[in-house]
Amino acid sequence: MDTNTRNYLTVTAGYWAFTVTDGAIRMLVVLYFHLLGYSPFEVAMLFLFYEVFGIVTNLVGGWLGARIGLNLTMHIGMGLQVVALSMLTVPDAWLTVAYVMLAQALSGIAKDLNKMSAKATVKTLVGAGGESRLFKYVAVLTGSKNALKGAGFFIGAALLELIGFRGALAVLAGMLAVVLIVTAILLPSGVGRMASKPKFTQVFSNTPAINWLSAARFFLFGARDVWFVVGLPVFLYSVLGWSFTQVGTFMAAWVIGYGMVQAAAPRLLHLGRSDNAVRRHPGGRTARRWALLLAIVPAGIAFALHQGWPPGEVLIVGLILFGVLFAINSAVHSYLILAYSDVEKVSMSVGFYYMANAGGRLAGTVLSGLVYQTQGIEGCLWWSAGFVLAAFLLSLRLPEVSEPKSAAAAA
Repeated sequence: MDTNTRNYLTVTAGYWAFTVTDGAIRMLVVLYFHLLGYSPFEVAMLFLFYEVFGIVTNLVGGWLGARIGLNLTMHIGMGLQVVALSMLTVPDAWLTVAYVMLAQALSGIAKDLNKMSAKATVKTLVGAGGESRLFKYVAVLTGSKNALKGAGFFIGAALLELIGFRGALAVLAGMLAVVLIVTAILLPSGVGRMASKPKFTQVFSNTPAINWLSAARFFLFGARDVWFVVGLPVFLYSVLGWSFTQVGTFMAAWVIGYGMVQAAAPRLLHLGRSDNAVRRHPGGRTARRWALLLAIVPAGIAFALHQGWPPGEVLIVGLILFGVLFAINSAVHSYLILAYSDVEKVSMSVGFYYMANAGGRLAGTVLSGLVYQTQGIEGCLWWSAGFVLAAFLLSLRLPEVSEPKSAAAAA
């Protein structure tokens, strides 16, 4: 096994371990604080700082990674997650809303440091060119992350039932601490660190392709969360009469399936085409085509519900279609940000891009509750379609990626 492949596998394993804890802690907090008598609004507020600090972390984290190295920022993220998990093991009397919001803020910082570091590291391991291999590496890393986050939902709930809230947190913190030590030993130092120390103002990209892609990413993820975060689970529970277990299991299964499609995106994009006709990597044209297809799905679901079709069947089938198309869109975007980025500045480009991603999640989360309360699930779906259409229009400015050129030249 060559050094780059070994390092890629090490980064991926660390990312996997972190992602399991990220999914598990979300499920643990939701279930346990519901049992403590927190209202749904109070439970939702516990995650506010998680999203807000994700935006800040992505902005600062890329700059920090370029100065001190991506392996170090990844391990700082793991360490902060261990601290966040440990903070929640205190007695119930200490678990005020403010205290838990602080722990969730640390977890949000940790998650985005880890994600930015892992994905930017892939670019440094592949280097300029090699775009086909880069697409495959990114698709596997991103897809497996989402599948494992769904698995983390199950693991968190199972540990809560088997060994209780604090026991579950202790197991997760101990597991991640071990992974932190192992990856710190195996990974070389200084990965992704720029030779010259970049100024903070350099975190704002001056590459048009990265700016257009980041704007499209904002609306793409807002389109998912505007109906998925609040509107969908509340509708399944309050209107269709599903139990909490049924809602949680269905949504976790969706996340796992979505991740599997993401990992398989390179193969799915080439179905039915001969090798001679295949572009070995996607470009701006690919992003536009799949965004337009995705916009049709939430609009179609909303129209079907308005026509009085059975809501359960419509939502299940529609969510499956949405998940498949959204996963491909997300995989294409995750590849393009690395393809458009210069190898030396990749951490700052990825940080800026995921700042937009976090902003889209935050906007979608807030709108999901507001729109569902005022316009119902159909309103959430029409907003989703509008957000995807905005992502499509922004993607009109995205260029293609040429294999022989460096990432900087391609941008």
